Amino acid sequence: MARKAIVNKQRELNRRKNVAHANGTKMKHSTKHYNRCRLCGRVGSYYREFGICRVCLREYARQGKIMGLKKASR
Repeated sequence: MARKAIVNKQRELNRRKNVAHANGTKMKHSTKHYNRCRLCGRVGSYYREFGICRVCLREYARQGKIMGLKKASR
């Protein structure tokens, strides 16, 4: 599971973004958004195309749950 500090930081950034949007202004430092894995919440090694991290991508590829994706080795 993702570290609590990063999760709390992301929640705070989302809250600030919503407040800024409600006021009709832009959020200061809007590039501090983290892409997170939808399955496990991991921040690092995130694949945008699939919306998941490399660990979950590998597991799903081995199980055949991702269409059109297969292992390169035998």
